[in-house]
Amino acid sequence: MEQQITEIQEFIKQKSAFIPRLTSEIGQVIVGQKYLVERLLIGLLADGHILIEGVPGLAKTLSVKTLSDAIQTGFQRIQFTPDLLPGDLVGTLIYSAKDGAFTVRKGPIFSNLILADEINRAPAKVQSALLEAMQERQVTIGDETFKLPSPFLVLATQNPIEQEGTYPLPEAQVDRFMLKLKVTYPTAEEELQIQDRMTSTIPLVVNKVTTPAEILEARAAMHQIYMDDKVKKYIVDIVCATRDPKKYGLDLGDLIQYKASPRATIYLHLASKAHAFLRGRAYVTPDDVKLIGPDVLRHRIILTYEAEAEELSTDEIVARIFNGVEVP
Repeated sequence: MEQQITEIQEFIKQKSAFIPRLTSEIGQVIVGQKYLVERLLIGLLADGHILIEGVPGLAKTLSVKTLSDAIQTGFQRIQFTPDLLPGDLVGTLIYSAKDGAFTVRKGPIFSNLILADEINRAPAKVQSALLEAMQERQVTIGDETFKLPSPFLVLATQNPIEQEGTYPLPEAQVDRFMLKLKVTYPTAEEELQIQDRMTSTIPLVVNKVTTPAEILEARAAMHQIYMDDKVKKYIVDIVCATRDPKKYGLDLGDLIQYKASPRATIYLHLASKAHAFLRGRAYVTPDDVKLIGPDVLRHRIILTYEAEAEELSTDEIVARIFNGVEVP
């Protein structure tokens, strides 16, 4: 087994060689935000959509745009608004009076990286159109179904403080996001760097340092990372602890209304491997699971009125679970 892991380690080292170049190039524009940039790369490697939540001005949109600029791949920014229609997103059928036939006009969803800006401003019909693209990696227009390009990733942003003109995202759609990130304010030192960089007259240029083919090769390599059965059981224990806390000695009472689904187990497994891959490791440790776990679970748990009355957040409940479940 040690020899096998050593071989995988060398393979991972080769396939992850582009990661420092990519993070360095993103760092030419984005100051700090290491957590955000790393999670974007995890989503890219693990083929998982990401929901980014934060107040305006924290470089959410800029980070996604910079990531796309550093990869030789397609990118579309879609501004979600209350009057957006499904056809504006996926495309529509165009009637030709000349020959009496309908032709397909594909929408902006037919790209590799999709920035769904302020996703919670679009109505339910648009969200349902996005569901098929996110889960099946395909779009149906009329009676035809079209496969989306690979890689395909939805990176959505939403504002947590402004509720006027917004729609709550359907739970089925929220569950399809691998990670939900909470972006916070920069430090005073980072703020000083941001001030200098963003007020300079020198244009910020991002070079393309990797290709979609290299990303797909890295994904294949990531799947070869070794995960011990004890770590797999740890992931299952974490997810099951949201459903039956007493079994794991957790005193959560009736604080959790809706528990994590099996999709949480799958995404926690893949995200933990991607977390190890970014560190050039050929194996997953429990620390990988603990560090990425809150981002995988925070949007899959819905609290009861009792929890809200006690002013508890899902992050606090998730922290209790990770502190209470035995680490292998």
